[in-house]
Amino acid sequence: MPEMCNKCGLPLDLCICKQIAKESQKIRIRTLLRKFRKKITVLEGLEDNETVRELEKTLKKKLACGGTFKNGVIELQGDHKDKAKAVLLSEGFSEEQIDAS
Repeated sequence: MPEMCNKCGLPLDLCICKQIAKESQKIRIRTLLRKFRKKITVLEGLEDNETVRELEKTLKKKLACGGTFKNGVIELQGDHKDKAKAVLLSEGFSEEQIDAS
């Protein structure tokens, strides 16, 4: 008997919880200046769950930068607005969900 998902009750190989969580999020990407004129890229609108922590690790790895996830916000060191959008698109998020203004 295969393992079952706790949320939807489907077997883990058929579980669609992660896809539904991705489709329900509206992500806003912006760049801020911090102390000593250091730029950071901020991704807002993400729900605090396991997939966001995996997404944070993927972004840091693919963009070769440091960063953190706290209070529903991913902060990446440096100006990575366009690259972060490309990574989000490759991770399965749609163009309509991402606001990179």
